[in-house]
Amino acid sequence: MRFMLKGILAAALSLAALPAAAGAMKTLVVAEPVHGVGYLPLYVAVDKGYFKAEGLDVKILTVEGGSAHTNAVLSGQAFAFIGGPEHDAFAKLKGAELRSVVNVVDRGNVYYVAATGKGPKDKNYAAYMKGKVVDPGLFGGTPNSITRYLVNEWKLQPGKDVTLLETTTAGILAAVKTGQAQVAAVSEPMLTQGIRQGIWDEPFYNVPKEMGPYAYSTLNVRLQSIEQDPDTVRGFVRGVIEGLRETYAHPDEATAIARKEFPTMKPEDLKATLDRTFADELWSHDGMVSEASWITAQKVVRGANILKADVPYDAIIDMQFVKETLASGK
Repeated sequence: MRFMLKGILAAALSLAALPAAAGAMKTLVVAEPVHGVGYLPLYVAVDKGYFKAEGLDVKILTVEGGSAHTNAVLSGQAFAFIGGPEHDAFAKLKGAELRSVVNVVDRGNVYYVAATGKGPKDKNYAAYMKGKVVDPGLFGGTPNSITRYLVNEWKLQPGKDVTLLETTTAGILAAVKTGQAQVAAVSEPMLTQGIRQGIWDEPFYNVPKEMGPYAYSTLNVRLQSIEQDPDTVRGFVRGVIEGLRETYAHPDEATAIARKEFPTMKPEDLKATLDRTFADELWSHDGMVSEASWITAQKVVRGANILKADVPYDAIIDMQFVKETLASGK
């Protein structure tokens, strides 16, 4: 059900523009920046046929690299992309119109860990973090943005009070293991891998719990799609909501789908990832993007100085189809 970006990008993306014959399925391409367990409800919706029940044949295309997933939608090559609504805000400031139409990940999927035995003794994070070297991943990534936001909230300055190492994700384990960094911003399965290897302890700061509702990964379409083809957007949103409901209602079945999507992931890593995801309720239950969740997401990218101006909720988020679906009781 998923295309990889290796020589078939043009062919896969072109599917988004194919007209459907009378009575036939309408093909839609959804661009994702990475194939990750965090997007499991979307994969569940595809696997369970919830989109097909709406007359939609949804293909998931992994488009790695910066804003490639956003650009695929802006160019009309893909119907939707999954990612934070800040991407809609970036586009808005450049004159383009994108809208978040349904939520998937409603918590910040980031955890702060310290080298084994070197974590804070209390919640005075400002005092603990001062003078530390932190690896939050590369600049521009959400873990990096959250780190910059939190450092600012703790009245510290990056480069002065806190050193940001900023390696690739793959380099984070090595950075803490070798002592180059004392603190890291991670998510599963790396979180559990580091614990098992004795590199770091359980998280001392749990972003999903500490920061609450956070529009971390929504599904986003062009405003033009809403205006010109609302029935397709409506059916797409209904399919996503069914995927969210199914994931929470039947976690064992969702886990089986995850095994198919990630056949090379170690079973213990997949279990640890899903256990933590369910425990922290990372996924939305109903598809709603609340105003509070955008306030948090916007504070992060504004605090990290990535988004250069405030963008109102209604300018980039459209919940009409989610509200309609919830009101219908379907």
